[in-house]
Parts: sequence; C-alpha cells; structure tokens
Amino acid sequence: MRRYLKILGLVVLLPLIGTGIWLLLVFYEGEAPAILLSRGIEVVGQKTIFDITCTDEKSGIRNISVAISQDGKRSIIESVNLAARGTRQKIIPIDLRPSDLKLHDGEARVDISVTDFSFRKNTHSLTINVVIDTIPPRISPMNAYHYINPGGSCVVVYSLSEVVPRTGVQVGTDFYTSCPEPTTDGGKRYISYFAIPCDNAPAEKLKIQILAEDRAGNTSFFALPFHVRNKTFRNDRMNISQRFLEMKMPEFQNRYKNLQGLPLVDAFSYVNKEMRAQNKEIIETICKETRPEKLWEGPFLRMSNTATMATFGDRRTYYHEKAIISKSIHKGVDLASTRNAPVEASNTGIVIFTGYIGIYGNTVIIDHGMGLCSLYAHLSSINTDKGQPVTKGEIIGRTGMTGMAGGDHLHFGMIVGGEFVNPVEWWDPHWIRDNVTRKLVDE
Repeated sequence: MRRYLKILGLVVLLPLIGTGIWLLLVFYEGEAPAILLSRGIEVVGQKTIFDITCTDEKSGIRNISVAISQDGKRSIIESVNLAARGTRQKIIPIDLRPSDLKLHDGEARVDISVTDFSFRKNTHSLTINVVIDTIPPRISPMNAYHYINPGGSCVVVYSLSEVVPRTGVQVGTDFYTSCPEPTTDGGKRYISYFAIPCDNAPAEKLKIQILAEDRAGNTSFFALPFHVRNKTFRNDRMNISQRFLEMKMPEFQNRYKNLQGLPLVDAFSYVNKEMRAQNKEIIETICKETRPEKLWEGPFLRMSNTATMATFGDRRTYYHEKAIISKSIHKGVDLASTRNAPVEASNTGIVIFTGYIGIYGNTVIIDHGMGLCSLYAHLSSINTDKGQPVTKGEIIGRTGMTGMAGGDHLHFGMIVGGEFVNPVEWWDPHWIRDNVTRKLVDE
C-alpha cells in the first residue's frame, strides 16, 4: 500500500514540478530582448526614416519606447504598449523629422528601450549619439553655360560646401556619377562627364541638373543652363538578303539556344532588337568599373588608313523581301580598311573587357577614367587582356566581321557613363579644348 502511495505521489508530483520549472523558465526568465536597426542613424537629416526590429523569443514583448534628447529636453518619438503576451517580434517604423520636434542642428541622443513580459521585466536599452544636420549641401557650378550636340558629350565642374557620398548630373532619368578632386580650401571640386542621347526627348523638354546628397540624406539640386544644337541624323534603308541571313544567323544560333530552330528572319529581328538592348545593359555594367581619375590625354585616335562606312546616330530601317523586319540606331562609327587590319587603342587607359558581346562580336573596352570608355567591336582577334594598361596607339586587336557585321571593319564607339556618344567629338582637338580641357582648368 505504501509503495502504491509513493508511486501515486510521484505521478502527481512530477508533473507539478515540471509545470513549475516551465513556469519559472517562461515567467522568470532572464534573457533581455534584442534590438536591431535597419540602417545607421549617426547623422540625422531633415527626414530620417528607419525601422526598429525588437525581438524576444521567450516571454514576448511588453513595451517599446523611442526618444530623442537635446539640451536636456526629451521628446518621445514612439511608444508602444502590448496588452497581452505572445508577440515575439515587433517592427516599429520611425519617421524622424527634427523640425517637428523643434530640434536644432548639432549633437543629440536617441534612446531605444524594449521590455519583455517576464516577471523580471527584462529590458534592453540602446543609446545612440547622433548629429542633426538639416542643411543641404551648397552647389557652386564653375562653368557658366553648356553647348551640347545631340548624341554628344558634356563636362561640368562644380564645388560643394561639404564632402558628400552621392553627387552627379541628372539628365532626364539618367544619372551620371561625378568624380571628386580635393581643393586647397578643404572643400570638394567635382567633375562629371555626361551624355545627351541621340534618341532622347526633344531638347526643350530635357532637364539637366546637378544633384548632391549628404550623409544625412539632405539633397540639393542645381539646374544647369544649356543649349542643345540642332542636328539631323542620316536615315538608312538596309536590305537584308537571304544570303546575309544564311551567313550571319548561324553564328548567333550556335551561341544562343533560344535562337535555335527559329526562321532566320525571326532570329535576325530578335538579335537586332532584344539582344541589342541586352548588350547595352551588359556594356553599361562593364563601364561601371571606371577609375575615378582621368587616364587619357589629348584627342583620341581615329583608326588610321580607314574609310567611314557608317556614322553615329544613323537611323536604320531593315527590309527583307520589301517588308520592314526591324529598326535600330547606330551607336558608333564603322571604319573599314584592309582585311584583318591592326586596331590601335584610341587613347591611354586600362582594358576592362575582352570577349564576345552579341551584336558586337569579339570586343575590347578600354576605361579612360571618370566614366569615359572606348569600344572596339567585330574584331577577328584580340591582342590584349582585361586589367592591362594600354597606351595611345598600342595594337589591341585586328578588324574582322564577328557579331552583326556583314564585312570586315571596326565598329568604334565612345561611351560616357554607360551611354554611347558621338566619337567624332573625341577625335577633334578643337572640340576637346573648348568643351573639356578649358572647363577642367577653370577655377
């Protein structure tokens, strides 16, 4: 009997002990909640937006408090109280605007506190010393006016009142990052190369402005005074013969599986439109490897002993058996010489790409610094490697007809910030002197 009572007591007691231990672990646990910010807030601007993620995997979150203090005055930014236990994670969006809290520029302190539902009321507090900066950077352009050709390049030089992490020139929806140059007064001088695409909106609707954003997120804009000259581009009718399709399309069908089995004319239309757009994105990505300093010197070389076969900005309409099958805009200059003629580097720089790019075939791209690059396409062979420094006039390959080329020639392109521009400008010493060099030396 006694043995039976002992067993019964253990049966009753053990669950009670287990329950007690569980209650002790849950309600009297000593682990503090965790706090995680979505971004750093060491500098607070006119409007600083971030998220605070509070986590407690044991008893859950009870309350959260966010406050900011300055000059002995404490202001509550956010306060959250949860009526019941069980919330393991709570994300608090914070929209901190110093002007709404009557805070001035200078030092301040942000205090974040979160408490859990444990009987111990475990609390995690986080204090962040911040600097309030609500004054946007001041932009001071150094060039009075800009005359630009459609499809052409432009350079702007300006100074800022402070060092900023992001600045450049906005041309419509395109952004061209500027490169900094230190100045003797401790400020910053910035140089930006930008382009006016030849297929852009009408000049009267184009908006060009300098943008500068400081560490606090304060942003300034300055509208650039400019004039886009009138220019008419050629319209070319391109007759695509069956012989051309039979000669060129297998090259693409062998390389790209999605073209295999397509009728040759459909393959051509895809290559000339979709693949052309894809190749442009690839080239834009490659050209982001640009060095922040100027690498080139003097006018760029035009391939020697060549005839111009196609010019920049040509509007091409492609016909096959009298039907329109595709359209494009030619974004370079085609230069023809003898078969497999040597191709020279147009200026000093660093090779940032060698390889095959769709419509361009075997291609070399050279970085000349500050977003300026040159492209050499349709090569039969490449005599340089990625990362190799090259000098003006150095042989980097030989002409050919790889890619979308019907005959042996060099497709030469100039690129500014990922956008193709007219190479003729960069061949012209007078244009470089008037539109680039003078701006770079003006103080």
